[in-house]
Amino acid sequence: MRVALVVVGALVLLTGAVFAGQGLGYIPGSIMTGDMKWFWIGSAMVVVGGAIAAGGLLTKRRPT
Repeated sequence: MRVALVVVGALVLLTGAVFAGQGLGYIPGSIMTGDMKWFWIGSAMVVVGGAIAAGGLLTKRRPT
């Protein structure tokens, strides 16, 4: 479960970073380029993805 949380969190974080970069115009070639709405959506995704990944890293392992 921990690994799944870290992987999902990292994917959400990276996707959010791409969205934010496109919203700011740093990553061209998309309809999202230069639209600040995507910067804010991407920023929120970065925060949520970081929280999910951190939760996965900080969760204690269950004894087997």
